Amino acid sequence: MTDGAATTVIKHADNVIIGDNFGGVDLSLKNTILLGIIYQGGENSRLAAVNFQHVPIGELDLVLALQPIPDASHTRDREISPPNSACFPGTRECVIRAIFETQERLVGSFFFFRNTGDRSRITKFATTLACQLADKIPEAKPFIEKAVRAAPDLKGLNLVSQLRRLVYEPFKAACKWGLLLKMFLLKGPFLVVIDGLDECEDRRDVEIFIDDLLQFFKENPFVPLRFLITSRIEQHIQGRLKNDQVRLMNLVEHCSRDDIDTFLTICFEEEKKRNLIIQAFVREHGDWPTKADKDQLVDHIGSSFLLPSTLLKYIFEPTNNAPRPMNPTIDASTPTDPSQDALTPMGRLPHTLKMNPGLDTLYAQTLARSQHLPHFSVIISTIALLFEPLSIAGLAELLGIESFESRSRPRQSASNHPHPRD
Repeated sequence: MTDGAATTVIKHADNVIIGDNFGGVDLSLKNTILLGIIYQGGENSRLAAVNFQHVPIGELDLVLALQPIPDASHTRDREISPPNSACFPGTRECVIRAIFETQERLVGSFFFFRNTGDRSRITKFATTLACQLADKIPEAKPFIEKAVRAAPDLKGLNLVSQLRRLVYEPFKAACKWGLLLKMFLLKGPFLVVIDGLDECEDRRDVEIFIDDLLQFFKENPFVPLRFLITSRIEQHIQGRLKNDQVRLMNLVEHCSRDDIDTFLTICFEEEKKRNLIIQAFVREHGDWPTKADKDQLVDHIGSSFLLPSTLLKYIFEPTNNAPRPMNPTIDASTPTDPSQDALTPMGRLPHTLKMNPGLDTLYAQTLARSQHLPHFSVIISTIALLFEPLSIAGLAELLGIESFESRSRPRQSASNHPHPRD
């Protein structure tokens, strides 16, 4: 029974999709359980597609018992479960090749993402990893089931107890099997990937997780399991990862000059196809940018993918988003050379090459072009002082202005630039 209503349990279902297309599942059924995933009905309800497997009667259904998050792993549908990101085509090929080589050893993954409910909290972190581990390492499943049977209230235990009983200890026990040991000796340790740890809102629990993880491997240095954690530089994370047991890496070190050059070349070509101003300039003056200018831009950027994507937004920004600087000696209708007009991509490129390598100058330039807009100062100061990000509607309500007014260029220009982790 669920909320006084009968609950239908489907023990076996093939190729079931919960969402807009329900296939053979009757829409009138409420509170239907498909191996632990509860559909509560409603015409606006939507869940990611899930591959359900038959669980014989009498076996413990871990999905039903642990209720993991279905869209937290690397296999999620990125269209409906962000972030929807990927390496730019033709770049970071060495890194991608190395990642593919580890796929067979990947036993779990969790992608934190801010403001997405369970994926921004650590509450279901351990139970989600446990279900993935049971699926990838069948030898670990009996030990996970034993832990669940021994503590029916396992979900109510603290984070350390959950991770120890559901993930660390079952994996350690499973490694005593010959097949896993052989795979480790041949291909290397198994891997758990945790992406965007800084996106988790439970900061104290994140600290506890890191401390206990390091303690577990200090006690069990020969367990063939490694954790790959990606995060922005946050004090509560970085301070604890500065440890002899941890290998810290900077993504900038894995980006080559050729990758930056490929990225810029493709972006410039795509922009030329849709930008009428650039097309007119090319017809009159020849190809743009010149090879010398593009090479200088590559050298200016260095080896970080953050800077080129942000600089290109500045260069390609539509010309009608900023006022034309007025020169009292020139009539507003007087045509100007596009290569000298700071409101065109051709004019912004030289300005970009003169900027200090970094974001401070870029943000100053971007905001300076928007300071004439209504409510500029109050919007920018409010965004800077907020502890947590607000939606456009929330920001408008806080400031007592209309929603369309808070959509002004300062918010779009400043807050839509990628964060250093992106």
